[in-house]
Amino acid sequence: MFGDCQVISTMGGNIVSTENLFSSQPVVQNQNYNFMPFHPFSPMVSKEENGLLMRSTKEEMDSGSGSEQAEDKSGNELESNEQQPGQKKKRYHRHTARQIQEMEALFKECPHPDDKQRMRLSQELGLKPRQVKFWFQNRRTQMKAQQDRTDNAILRAENETLKNENFRLQTELRNVICPNCGGPAMLGGISFEDFRLENARLREELDRVCCLVSRYSGRPMQTMAPAPSLIPPSLDLDMNIYSRHFPEPMTTCTDMMPMQMLPETSNFPESGLVLMEEEKSLAMELAISSMDELVKMCRVNEPLWIRNNENGKEILNLEEHGRMFPWPLNLKQHSTELRTEATRDCAVVIMNSITLVDAFLDANKWMELFPSIVARAKTVQIIASGVSGASGSLNLMYAELQVLSPLVPTREAYFLRYCQQNVEEGTWAIVDFPIDSFHENVQPSFPLYRRRPSGCVIQDMPNGYSRVTWVEHAQIEEKPVHQIFSHLVYSGMAFGAHRWLGVLQRQCERMASLMARNIADLGVIPSPEARKNLMRLAQRMIRTFCVNISTCSGQSWTALSDSSIDTVRITTRKITEPGQPNGVILCAVSTTWLPYSHSQVFDLLRDERRRSQQLDVLSNGNALHEVAHIANGSHPGNCISLLRINVASNSSQHVELMLQESCTDQSGSLVVYTTIDVDSIQLAMSGEDPSCVPLLPLGFVIVPVEPIKETTSSEGNSISSPEDANIPNSGCLLTVGLQVLASTIPSAKLNLSSVTTINNHLCNTVNQIGAALSNGNNAAMATNTSYTENNGNLAGSSMEPNGAPKQ
Repeated sequence: MFGDCQVISTMGGNIVSTENLFSSQPVVQNQNYNFMPFHPFSPMVSKEENGLLMRSTKEEMDSGSGSEQAEDKSGNELESNEQQPGQKKKRYHRHTARQIQEMEALFKECPHPDDKQRMRLSQELGLKPRQVKFWFQNRRTQMKAQQDRTDNAILRAENETLKNENFRLQTELRNVICPNCGGPAMLGGISFEDFRLENARLREELDRVCCLVSRYSGRPMQTMAPAPSLIPPSLDLDMNIYSRHFPEPMTTCTDMMPMQMLPETSNFPESGLVLMEEEKSLAMELAISSMDELVKMCRVNEPLWIRNNENGKEILNLEEHGRMFPWPLNLKQHSTELRTEATRDCAVVIMNSITLVDAFLDANKWMELFPSIVARAKTVQIIASGVSGASGSLNLMYAELQVLSPLVPTREAYFLRYCQQNVEEGTWAIVDFPIDSFHENVQPSFPLYRRRPSGCVIQDMPNGYSRVTWVEHAQIEEKPVHQIFSHLVYSGMAFGAHRWLGVLQRQCERMASLMARNIADLGVIPSPEARKNLMRLAQRMIRTFCVNISTCSGQSWTALSDSSIDTVRITTRKITEPGQPNGVILCAVSTTWLPYSHSQVFDLLRDERRRSQQLDVLSNGNALHEVAHIANGSHPGNCISLLRINVASNSSQHVELMLQESCTDQSGSLVVYTTIDVDSIQLAMSGEDPSCVPLLPLGFVIVPVEPIKETTSSEGNSISSPEDANIPNSGCLLTVGLQVLASTIPSAKLNLSSVTTINNHLCNTVNQIGAALSNGNNAAMATNTSYTENNGNLAGSSMEPNGAPKQ
């Protein structure tokens, strides 16, 4: 079961024996290896390079440069003075502690000493004036470089703040409405002063007419009806877990959606894709027909959708679909070699339709609403704006969708998104449809992925709830997928409607908790606003973890062996932007099938007490104590915890904290955590911009595996075969993602010992998780057996005639 995590000795190139590998690396010999994300890691460079780096770094700290070590020789003399046979090699020396102390003292008083000062100092210290001169030059260079780095960090933070403020103001301008009629306000053309004068004139005329009518009818007439209330319906946040009610109304989507974005590590693909005027009319016609197709696919059952009696899932009848929705003759149709995926699902979410529509039409909010699915998204072009609000808007968008594992390639596509409101039925519909059918300049992705008319129909319900019917329909190029994920991908569960709606339900509950007020049990959190800021920091941690363990943005991963069943993948990233620790980050991910239920594994990993007791490879023997708890969903496992590490040994001056978030839904679960210092937590809760707080999260992804039966896809092909022993049958898939700051030097080279260490740690983690689950299962069976023995009269009905219990 854990064979895929074994250490592979063939790493490419020459074979390194295990004895030599472990004997030469002290980091592997340390059995109590501390694996917290921000602790130092094993060296990333060879011994020769390591010696040069250490000597260079220390000389910069001591003397600023090695130039003065060459005495008074010029560069030409050094080049020509090669070591001759029999000639003794020149020895270099370093400044003493007293020399450095005296020069530092003078540098604080006078960074630019003159010739006399340098001469006097050289005589006192026994150095040459040239050496003193070089030392001061290098010291000034170091000070300037440090100041430049500090200024750059401040400017980057201010730039990010200004961009967020600009985006917020633009969003508020787009959402400005008229306080009387409720329609969109006109911000250009006529000034507000003209509107005010015209309004005053109309009000005087209305008053005069009302007076005349009252005089002749004898009844008073109201001159002006009160303006309709524009406050959204109240949102009941009591989800059977909160011990309190939050009567606050739901705020606008701009305030609800967290705007702290993950710093982009790679740019979006430049395609130069812009629709011309003649193409816009064609795109609008195709949008209307795609909207009609989506609505029918959401509402029509058989014969369009055929339900499988064994697993209860619906399968799209492609023949009936082709008959109901024929492909237009003037559009390009792709070959039939593409595999079709089609799924449908329905759920009730705790968010009103207006807020949902606004989140779907904004690329940034859409990414935050689906952090584990949407890796990147961008609005390329706004083709048509809605006449009254969002209805009728048509956007050209780009998106990259992901599965949280490097074993499954991401899916990239350009598509058009159209929104329409049905006022009579009280519904909103959002449909995505492909653009490459009539536009030739679209660069195909690898593997080829096309979003056929897909989307959702949103029906408003009382108390701010909505019923969402989701259809996911796509064509994907047939490419091999690792066998451990083959059933999940080929069955349509990896990118299907079931997963989209599961994440949407959970995120809507999270957003409702984000806007909760009047909370008494805050723990160490000083205020509701600080609680909201902490939740946003945890959201950034989740998004960082999801992006870092997938193949998004062209991130390449390396297998540790040539075996087809090996699932361990490693990669390195050079980080120089704020948001993550600067330097070289080494990431390792492994996926293992476990014969235990999804909930069993999730309950073990989210419980910090059981994790610290049974999984010492993750906790390093440190005890964890929860100091703050935030519930953000109806399931008790959906929560954010602030944990204090090793309370007994921590002093009040040195407190180590851990931020953890666990979340679960019908499609899977996440447990993500990272170490963080007290100053960063206080900065985040005080309302300051936390985007510069470095986060390096570790975590687990748990995906339930349904029992495999011989089923057929919508194309009539067999999806999976239960005879294949390498394909997991029931249980769950556990993906472990570990990240460490391997070096603070961005140009450092990856060392084999570092890879071996993190691979060993990954294997130990999976083994300990399996052992803990096995022990817990055996303990439960022992408890049940003991109960049966002590209550034989109650269990008598389930025994066979001879009194022996059934095995």
